[in-house]
Amino acid sequence: MPMEKTFDPAAIEAKWAHEWESRGLFRPARPDATPFTIVNPPPNVTGALHIGHALDNTLQDVLIRYERLRGKDALWVVGMDHAGIATQMVVERQMEERQDKRTNYTRDEFVEKVWQWKAESGGQITGQLRRLGCSMDWANERFTMDDGLNRAVAKVFVDLHKKGLIYRDKRLVNWDPKLRTAISDLEVETHEVQGGFWHFKYPLADGVTLDDGRDYIEVATTRPETMLADMAVAVHPDDTRYRSVIGKDILQPITGRRFKVVADEHADPELGSGAVKITPGHDFNDFDVGKRAGFKPGEMLNMFDGDANVIQTSDGLIPEEYLGLHRFKRDGKDGARELVVARMKEAGFLISHVDKDGNEHDAEPRTIQTPFGDRGGVVIEPWLTDQWYVDAETLAQPPMAAVRDGRINIVPKTWEKTFFNWMENIQPWCVSRQLWWGHRIPAWYAEDGRIFVAETEEEAQAEAGAGVALTRDEDVLDTWFSSALWPFATLGWPENTDLLKRHYPNDVLISGFDILFFWDARMAMQGMEFMGDVPWRTLYLHGLVRAPDGAKMSKSKGNVVDPLGLIDQYGADALRFFMSAMESQGRDIKMDDARLAGYRNFATKLWNAARFCEANGISASTSFEAPAATLPVNRWIIGEVAATVAAMETAFAAYRFDEAANAIYSFAWDRFCDWYLELIKGAIDDETKAVAGWVLDQILVMLHPFMPFITEELWTGLGDRADYPLITAKWPEPKAERDTKASADIDWLIRLVSELRTAKAELDLPPGARLTAHFPASLKGRTDKLAAQLDRLARLEAVSFDPAPAGASAQLVVEGETITVPLEGVIDIAAERDRLTKALAAAVKERDGLAGRLGNPSFVERAKPEAVEKARADHAAKEAEADRLTAALARLG
Repeated sequence: MPMEKTFDPAAIEAKWAHEWESRGLFRPARPDATPFTIVNPPPNVTGALHIGHALDNTLQDVLIRYERLRGKDALWVVGMDHAGIATQMVVERQMEERQDKRTNYTRDEFVEKVWQWKAESGGQITGQLRRLGCSMDWANERFTMDDGLNRAVAKVFVDLHKKGLIYRDKRLVNWDPKLRTAISDLEVETHEVQGGFWHFKYPLADGVTLDDGRDYIEVATTRPETMLADMAVAVHPDDTRYRSVIGKDILQPITGRRFKVVADEHADPELGSGAVKITPGHDFNDFDVGKRAGFKPGEMLNMFDGDANVIQTSDGLIPEEYLGLHRFKRDGKDGARELVVARMKEAGFLISHVDKDGNEHDAEPRTIQTPFGDRGGVVIEPWLTDQWYVDAETLAQPPMAAVRDGRINIVPKTWEKTFFNWMENIQPWCVSRQLWWGHRIPAWYAEDGRIFVAETEEEAQAEAGAGVALTRDEDVLDTWFSSALWPFATLGWPENTDLLKRHYPNDVLISGFDILFFWDARMAMQGMEFMGDVPWRTLYLHGLVRAPDGAKMSKSKGNVVDPLGLIDQYGADALRFFMSAMESQGRDIKMDDARLAGYRNFATKLWNAARFCEANGISASTSFEAPAATLPVNRWIIGEVAATVAAMETAFAAYRFDEAANAIYSFAWDRFCDWYLELIKGAIDDETKAVAGWVLDQILVMLHPFMPFITEELWTGLGDRADYPLITAKWPEPKAERDTKASADIDWLIRLVSELRTAKAELDLPPGARLTAHFPASLKGRTDKLAAQLDRLARLEAVSFDPAPAGASAQLVVEGETITVPLEGVIDIAAERDRLTKALAAAVKERDGLAGRLGNPSFVERAKPEAVEKARADHAAKEAEADRLTAALARLG
């Protein structure tokens, strides 16, 4: 059946996505082939496809399709993450809409509701990934809370605990009061907040004074509410202002608590008064100072509950009026912060801030870098609590050694410095979360405080002994704990399955740099701990997809791009090609609708080229190797195929997606569509049909990793090969080399025709105008050989080897030889020179005006970025126009 006249992406994408998957073509049986393995970063079960997913998964699919074409046993592991916090938030939010809440149910009842939500609404992203063309192993999709992962998670926790690499400790954590759970440092975002910096007098006890006679020490804080749990004042040991009072007592004005002035280098004599109030239970730096001062974590005072409301400290010294207040003003109601400031001011212990106009204020205005939870969206509270921790420092050593000795290759190399900086300064990883949805921690507590860590309750009970009442830990594990096992647990571990033996280590991980520490580094730690080998040999880190102006996309800015909308508008193939062609190592990608439209046009051009071939009897090739060819044009195009295959293989080996994409784009658009098909028009003999069909096939195979849908449609449409689909075809092996003589002849012809067409355009001549050209005698052999193509493409009325007549002419220099095209009688030389001169003057004026604006620092610094960018683009365009017009004038002589 003849091909459709127009290319319609929507009509073919759904068809081929279903066809590939239903026939099991994403994972063909290749037990004897070399394995190639990628694990997909499991998207959240709550997630929807965003533009970052589109980039990340496009790059993975490009690699997996490429290696599948190369005959490998290509496995792309797919699955979803249970997303503890995010999923629980979604379900609780839905319950709130029905005037319901989680605490109306038992834990088991709520967890069952989450499973129901997952079955009904979760995982929409998997369908969206299919629309993108992701050829994952969908038949074996995994979930971080499926039975296999549950067993793996429990075993890892227990084994790490036995080795002393997981332990329970009382430490400060990042506490999210909205979600009522601890979160990791990586889940904390710092925002600038307009706040205050308060100065207070802390009176010295027992009549002690400073050397200058003051009976107090001045302290300053951005969080005055925490003074209710202060346990010390720190001064630098070398600060002479306070040396005499080190070891003396402070009498805290509100609580009446007595505590010491301690010497600690944390206090900076150059900052403020040089004295710092110390609240070990609610500040990370103070926690360390408190430990150095001799306080055990269990002795440190806690003044907040899980909602960040004030509770009584263990010493019972917080006044009644503070109990139950939120930490600071909320919903228009004053909190502990506001009351503390008011009471300190009433008692004369507030030191007012005097502004430049002499006006007094309670606090100095400050822009404060404030930590917020990335999901809860409220200010994080450092909170002293018992949590489970992983000894990340110990686990980090093998991955660092693997990167140093090359067992893990980070691409691009520039990320190695960031990797080592984080790993060398890594902190204990808090892995417990106060949630109901997730992997419940496999630890049980006896009434006497003993802890029993085991994979099952039966094993814990056996360890504790008959009759010992056990209570299971209420917390669940950090979501990233389970996903850190992804490269081996998805392959059957802890069983030593054939799949695990064959596909671990994985070959490559494609990841956004933003989860280098969330996920990538932790996979390296767990993989090397439990498998004794790296999880993957290459870690490829790509950048962000940004808005057209280079800004980071965010919902608040209204510049977020929906990839599904782009697929609807341009087609999945165009979006995939855009992502690949723009993915240059170490650089972010700017969205560009014009480029997307251009790649949609590229697909249309290929479609039309295939229709031309079909109309001229050119069909699917019957040869894997290049057909025999005698004609220069055919020998040339075969050599171009071989060169393109080599260029793409080199690019793929170096993970240069942009270079691989641009190599096939340049060959398909420029060499094949624009030149080869033009060169063979009117002269399509049997040899040319065979060569053209073979070349088109090679284009479809090389382009398939980037544009799978259109290439599969054309592959099937050009020949009867339903039993040999493109997705499982063979990567080109032309077994041919570039014919240097044929290439030289055709390349010369292309340059000549290009020069002639440029000259006509510059001189405002119609493209079809037939001219006489005078060639050097040395080119007679070449022009005789290419006479038919010269006549058709160059539109030459006559080819002469006589000297050119005197008068105006266009001089075409091709490979050092000058071809002369007389212009007398063809155009009005004087009028054309006058037109070009005026146009050049106008272009130069605009170019120089734009250069002046761009050279003005005031414009560049103050104008909107998009205005500056437009000025630069306009300047480049006018500069190119001036150069073109100058060349045209030069041709006139």
